[in-house]
Amino acid sequence: MWPDTRLMDLLNIEHPIVQAPMAGAMDWELAAAVSEAGGLGSLPCAMLKSEQIREQVEKIRGRTDKPININFFCHKPPKADNAREAAWRDRLAPYYRELELDPAAAANAPSRAPFNAEMCEVLTQLKPRVASFHFGLPEPRLLERVKRAGCIVFSSATTAAEARWVVEHGADVIIAQGYEAGGHRGMFLTEDLAAQVGTFALVPQVADAVDVPVIAAGGITDARGIAAAFALGACGVQMGTAFLFCPEAKISALHRAAFRAARDDGTALTNVMTGRPARGFYNRLMRELGPISEIAPEFPLAAAAVAPLRAKAEAQGSGEFSPLWSGQAAALGREMPARELLAKLSAEARQHLDRLAGAAG
Repeated sequence: MWPDTRLMDLLNIEHPIVQAPMAGAMDWELAAAVSEAGGLGSLPCAMLKSEQIREQVEKIRGRTDKPININFFCHKPPKADNAREAAWRDRLAPYYRELELDPAAAANAPSRAPFNAEMCEVLTQLKPRVASFHFGLPEPRLLERVKRAGCIVFSSATTAAEARWVVEHGADVIIAQGYEAGGHRGMFLTEDLAAQVGTFALVPQVADAVDVPVIAAGGITDARGIAAAFALGACGVQMGTAFLFCPEAKISALHRAAFRAARDDGTALTNVMTGRPARGFYNRLMRELGPISEIAPEFPLAAAAVAPLRAKAEAQGSGEFSPLWSGQAAALGREMPARELLAKLSAEARQHLDRLAGAAG
């Protein structure tokens, strides 16, 4: 038995494991596999248009009738800053010349749109069991529509203050995202990376700060991490990196190779890929510009100038300009289908918890 079944009871799922929504690294197939196997599959929608969201959800529901999560970003649209954009392109110009690209060429980078009225309309029509949000919450009138549609609202928080804020503004469940997590930091009340909190310190403080279920995220890639999260007061975990080892994930061969060679010190938080701090494997751009650049344009604008470099380098078999997102515990990952991985993680975590309970007794 799990020591805290609030998440499973709330969602009517078999395993208290949420597959993290990972835009650009997965599609409906991974989400459907996880939900059908008894976890909570998540579809990232920040890089999808409304029709694409409908198509993806239709495919998921063609595979399973179990609960799913649809995820959106809630960042503020960036303000145009021509001087900063020009400085950024100047800084990248040597790489353009090296790869024989025109620095003035228009870039075709995928957009990352914040949740808006159009997305809200799609969401309320689809009525997923869970709607989750990163970088805060939608504006109140949109969030009210989401809740009226019957969706349970998840929101990421990187500090106890953010957790209290999102609960006060309507979140039903908190995803406590530790510093170890791969991908974009969900921070929205602060920009101070130095003060961001690790999972072991964050989860118990968030659990004490709010009276809603707390899901632990960040550096949890095997069953030991799941058991530790429950010991810290979580009633579930969100796992991203672990599921990117699955064949259902849609990552490149370069990304898979990086996972196979992963080390505990192989990632860093960087803003040079998109303009917002995100954890991924070190690459040349991060090393030579420094992981954090003061001139990188606001999220998601920085990605536009990097996109041609990424495309040319990847065509040559190089990931030195690619955002290869990963958490700090990627070395613990195992390659197997999502259904098999979910069952193994759940069974092993319960064994760890049983041993802990026996030792305590």
